Amino acid sequence: MFRTALRNVLAHKARLLMTVLAVMLGVAFVSGTLVFTSTISDAFRTSSQKSFDHVDVALTPPSPDGPPGTRAKAPRLDGKTLDTVSRLPGTASVTGTVDGFTGIGDKDGKLIGSGGSRGSNYFPGKDGKDARYPLKQGTAPTGADQFALDAGTAAKGGYHVGDTVRISADGPVRQQKLTGIFTTDDGRVAAGGSLALFDTRTAQQLFGLSGGYSQIDVEAAAGTSQAALQQAIGKALPKDSATTITGKELADLEAKAIDHDMEGMKTALLAFAAVALFVGIFLIANTFTMLVAQRTKELALMRAVGASRRQVTRSVLIEAFFVGAIAGVSGLAAGIGIAAVLREVLNGFVAKFPEGPLVVSPSTAIAALGIGIVITVLAAWLPARRGAKVPPVAAMNSVHAVATTKSLLVRNILGALVAGIGTASVVVATSVYEGDDTSKIMLGGGGMLLLVGVFILTPLLSRPLIALATPVLRAFGISGLLARQNALRNPRRTATTASALMIGLTLITGMTVIAGSTQKGIDKMAVDALKADYTVSMQGNTRLPTTAEKAVRDVPGVTALTPLRVGMATIGTGSAARQPTELTGVDGAQFGSLVRLDISEGSLGTLRGDRVLVDEGTADRNSWRAGSRLPVTFEDGKKATLTVSGVFKGNEMLNGVFLDNRTLAPHQKDISDKQLLVKLSGGATDAHKDDLIEALGKNPAVTVADKKDVSSAIASMFTLLLNMLYGLLAMAVIVAVLGVINTLAMSVFERSQEIGMLRAIGLDRRGIKRMVRLESLVISLFGGVLGVGLGVFMGWAVGQLIGAHLPTYELVLPWARMGLFLGLAALVGVLAALWPAFRAARLNMLAAIKAE
Repeated sequence: MFRTALRNVLAHKARLLMTVLAVMLGVAFVSGTLVFTSTISDAFRTSSQKSFDHVDVALTPPSPDGPPGTRAKAPRLDGKTLDTVSRLPGTASVTGTVDGFTGIGDKDGKLIGSGGSRGSNYFPGKDGKDARYPLKQGTAPTGADQFALDAGTAAKGGYHVGDTVRISADGPVRQQKLTGIFTTDDGRVAAGGSLALFDTRTAQQLFGLSGGYSQIDVEAAAGTSQAALQQAIGKALPKDSATTITGKELADLEAKAIDHDMEGMKTALLAFAAVALFVGIFLIANTFTMLVAQRTKELALMRAVGASRRQVTRSVLIEAFFVGAIAGVSGLAAGIGIAAVLREVLNGFVAKFPEGPLVVSPSTAIAALGIGIVITVLAAWLPARRGAKVPPVAAMNSVHAVATTKSLLVRNILGALVAGIGTASVVVATSVYEGDDTSKIMLGGGGMLLLVGVFILTPLLSRPLIALATPVLRAFGISGLLARQNALRNPRRTATTASALMIGLTLITGMTVIAGSTQKGIDKMAVDALKADYTVSMQGNTRLPTTAEKAVRDVPGVTALTPLRVGMATIGTGSAARQPTELTGVDGAQFGSLVRLDISEGSLGTLRGDRVLVDEGTADRNSWRAGSRLPVTFEDGKKATLTVSGVFKGNEMLNGVFLDNRTLAPHQKDISDKQLLVKLSGGATDAHKDDLIEALGKNPAVTVADKKDVSSAIASMFTLLLNMLYGLLAMAVIVAVLGVINTLAMSVFERSQEIGMLRAIGLDRRGIKRMVRLESLVISLFGGVLGVGLGVFMGWAVGQLIGAHLPTYELVLPWARMGLFLGLAALVGVLAALWPAFRAARLNMLAAIKAE
C-alpha cells in the first residue's frame, strides 16, 4: 500500500500541485511569523543586554506610599547617594542617569521620532567618555546651550555637527548647538525614537531634577557578584532611600517585556495564518475528493483482490502525508524568506530593528512540518473514508457518483440547525447583554457556528443564488447555459470551492464595516464633544509648558480658553476613602462655551467654588448623583467638601471629575496642563492656526489641531489598520483562488469525454473557454455574495457591542467597497479560469471522447 500511495503521488503531480501550494502558503505564513518574531525578539534582547553590560546593580527612587496629603516626601537619588555608592569596596564605576521628554524639530519645525522622543545626560567616566554612547562625530556637550544627538535622528533631520537645532526639552523651544553625534544600542531609538544628550547639570535643570538622578547604575569590581554588591549598597544607604535591582534582573525583566510586546504581534499574525490554513482545508478536501472519485474503479479493484477498507483509507492518507511533508518543508523555506523580507521592509518603512541573524528554532521547523502534515491528512481523511466505504461492485459500475437525496437532506437539516443556533446566539449577545465578557463569548461562538452552518448549507443555497444569474448567462448562449448546469451539477463541490472565498470575504467585509463605523463614531464624538475651534497639546503624553496658556491668551481673536489641568485627590474618609482619583481643573466660567456635554442629571451652569461635574461611568461606580457631597483630601493634605452639580455622558475625550481651577490650583505644588481648548472669532482658519503655532514658538513637540485635523488623524489611523488587515487576509484570498483553479482544472479532467463530445457536435474552442470561464465566474460570485452578506451581519453584530462603550457609534455600510469586493470575487473567477479554460480548449476531441 505504501508503494501504491507513492506511485499515485508521482502519477498525479500536476493535480496535487495546487494543494501543495495552498498548504505551503499557510505553513509559510506560520513559519515566517515564528521566524520573524523570534528574530526581532532575539535582536532586541541582545541589544538590551548590551546596554546592561556595565550595569550590575541599578538604583531607582522609591515610590511614595499612601493617599495624597498623607505621603511622606519621597527620597531623591542625589549626588550624596552617588558618592556613597562609588566609595563602596565592591564598586568599579557609578553612572548617574537623568531622563525626560525631549522633542527634536526638523528644519521645517516638525517633530522627528516616531518611536518616542527622549532626552538624557552624557555622564563621562574617568577616561572622559560615556561608554553607553560612543561618539561618531564631534564632542560631548559641556554647556547649557549644547547637546548631542543620535545618528539616526541626525540623519533624518539632515543635521551635522555645528548646526543649531530647535528642541523642546522643558516645554518652551530652545536653540541648542549640536556638538556631537553618537551611536547607541537603545531599543527605543532602534524603534524610530530620538535621543538627545545634555551635560548632567543641564539635564537635571531641564527635567526638574536639580542635583538629582532618575537612576544610578553601578558596575561591580572584579570578583564581586551582583548579589553581594546589591547587599552592600542596601547596608550603606538609609533604609527605604532607594530601590535596588541587579543587572541580571533588569535584563530578565527587559526580555520578558520584549517577549510580551512581540506576543501580540505573533498572535495576530498566527490568527491570519490560521485563516489561510482553514481556507486551505477546503482546497485539500476538494482535491482528494476528486482524486478518490477519479480512482474509484482502481480502489474497487484493490478491494476486490483483498484490500480492506482500512488499507484503502491508509493508502489515500499516505498520499496526503507525502503532500503535507512536501508542503511543510517548502513552506518552512518560504517562511524563512518571508521573515527576511518582512524585516527589511519594516526596517525601511516602519522602524529600525537592531541587527541580528535570522533565528530558526527547532520548534519552528517541527511546527511547520507538523502543521503541513496534520492539516493535509485531516482534510484528506473524510474523502479517503468515503471512498473506502463504496462497495467494489458498485464502484465498478459507477453508481456511487451522485450524492443521494437523503444525504443532502440530512446535511441541510444539520446546517439549518447550526446556522439557527449561531444566529440566535449572535442576536442574544447584541440585544440582552451590553458589551461584557459573556456577550463577547456568545458573539464569537455564535459567529463561528453561523459560519459553519452557512458552509454546511451552501449546496442548498447554491441553486437559488446561481439561478439568479440565469438571465445573464442566457446572453452567452449555449456556453452560458452549460456553465450554469456545470456549476449546479455537483453542489457539494461548488459549495466547498465557493466557501473558501466566502470565508476570506466575510472577514474582509466585516472588518471594513467595523472600522468604518467605529471611525465615524469616534469622528462624531470628537466633533460633537467640542465647541472649541482648536485643541493644543504636547507630544509624548507630556504636559504643556506653563507659559503656553498665557501665550495663547495673547493671540488676537481668542474669545474663550480653558486649560485642562490635572490634579489628584482622595475622595471619601476613613474606610470609605477611595483610591486616589484624578481631577481635571478647568476655567469654570468658560468651560461651557468650549465643550458640548450631554447632561443627564443636574446642570452644567458655571463651575465655581465647590461645584464639580462627573461623567456617568464614574458616578455609577461610586453611587454618586447630582447633589451628592464628596469629602476630599487634596495633594497638600487639606480637606474640603465638593458637591456634584451635574452628571454627563462621558466619552474618550471628556470624562472624570471636573472642577474650577481656582478651587484646584491652591492645593497643587507643580501646575501643568495636559491640553488647552481654544475658541477664536471667525472659527478655525489657516491664519488662526498659524497665529497659534507662532505664539507657541513653533514648538515641534506642540500639536495645534482643529476638528478637521482630528478627523484626518482618525481616518488615517483606520486606513492604515485596514490596509494592514487587507494585506494579511490577502493570503486567504490567494489560497481561495488556488482552490478555484484546482477545482476547475480537475473538473475539466473529469469531463474530458463530455468536452470532446461538445467539440464534436460543433462547440468551438472559444465556446469551451467561455463555458469554463462563466462557470468559474458564477462559483466565485456565489462565494462573494455569501461572504459580503455574512460580513455585513457580523460587522453589525460586533458594532452593537462597540456601541455599548461608544455612544456615538453608528453603522456605516461601505457600499463602494462592498461593490469592490464583489468585483474582486468576479476577478478571482476570471483569473482562476484562465489555465483550466485553456486546457479544456486544447483537448483533442477524438482522444477526449475515448477517455474514461
